[in-house]
Amino acid sequence: MSSQKKAPEVILGIDPGLADCGWGVIKKISPNNSRLQRRDAFEVVDFGSIKTSSKDPLTIRLSELYEKMQGVIQKHKPDAVGIEELFFGKNAKTAMMVGEARGVVMLLLAQNSFSPVEFKPAEIKLALSGYGNADKKQMQEMVKLFLKLEKIPKSDDAADALAVAITLAVTKRFRNIT
Repeated sequence: MSSQKKAPEVILGIDPGLADCGWGVIKKISPNNSRLQRRDAFEVVDFGSIKTSSKDPLTIRLSELYEKMQGVIQKHKPDAVGIEELFFGKNAKTAMMVGEARGVVMLLLAQNSFSPVEFKPAEIKLALSGYGNADKKQMQEMVKLFLKLEKIPKSDDAADALAVAITLAVTKRFRNIT
């Protein structure tokens, strides 16, 4: 039996947020036997976003996020999880709420025995486009191309989550992932 760690087959990417928390699941597919395709290839399994209403109290919104993300984890049983680090904008109130949502997601991941790999937005942009300052449209196009999608996912947050999953997939050889 080999002591080498098995590469993740199913990867969950998360773009945390309170109003809209994006998630995307990709799966490793076997490369065909051609000499041109030696690298791992991935396909979309599922993606979406968890929306909460600003009319609801914060505790209800966080609880809803927790329960729905737990459903995603139970349904897809990922081998590895990537999550975008919190980006601090100018609005401190929004940043605090996103931070609270991210904390709930991190707690849920810990309870499910995941040690998520965290990525800065610039790392994700660099991994997908080769340019750390790529704009949102460029990133969405790269997600579409990388995963061979017919169209860009409608939810920006789901597209961002797929970008996180792709980043984890393409950088896995540099990370210690089980």
